[in-house]
Amino acid sequence: MIRCAELVRTYENSYPALRGVSLEIARGEFVAVMGPSGCGKSTLLNILGLLDNPSEGEYHFVGHEVSRYSERQRAHLRKANIGFVFQSFNLIDELTVFENIELPLLYLKVGSGERKKKVLEVMERMQLIPRKNHFPQQLSGGQQQRVAVARALVARPKLILADEPTGNLDSANGDEVMNLLSQLHSEGTTIVMVTHSPAYSEFAQRVVHLFDGHIVTENFNQKFHV
Repeated sequence: MIRCAELVRTYENSYPALRGVSLEIARGEFVAVMGPSGCGKSTLLNILGLLDNPSEGEYHFVGHEVSRYSERQRAHLRKANIGFVFQSFNLIDELTVFENIELPLLYLKVGSGERKKKVLEVMERMQLIPRKNHFPQQLSGGQQQRVAVARALVARPKLILADEPTGNLDSANGDEVMNLLSQLHSEGTTIVMVTHSPAYSEFAQRVVHLFDGHIVTENFNQKFHV
């Protein structure tokens, strides 16, 4: 699904955030990305998520070489294939739970009847039906992250990118989100997750460690390789 070759990302007046990263991720794999602050984790996730282009190197995503795509081309491919889960939830306070989850389908111009069906299906799965008409500020942190995961899933993307999805949650709610991601992985969803938590990295099949813009080690979780 993903093949990166010698990715470099340099920002104006700064050192390269990525320095020759090569990485392959198979369809259906769960990969955790770890490393200290400033090592390039978020930069890599932005490139994988088609939010940014590399300065150098190649990025092949679902059969397309996308490293020089325009923002319009990236947005078209992103909307149809990628769901995002962020540490800060990124919900819109003025919209209800239902309306927040519905947003990706509006961007894809899905008809109203099909939108309602898809939103209600994913809300039922996330146990959010009782919160359908609530606003984000009326929810707990764990509930808000469940809404964010539902929004990421509603268009049935090929890839979910999770950037510190448990960072603003207590351990109980963090465990709930990780169990949910694990369940999605078991059903065949490809997941790439940035995390600082060694415990939560154990949910992944493979852990990629970044340091100073380089991949320094890759470890495989033995429970997936027995």
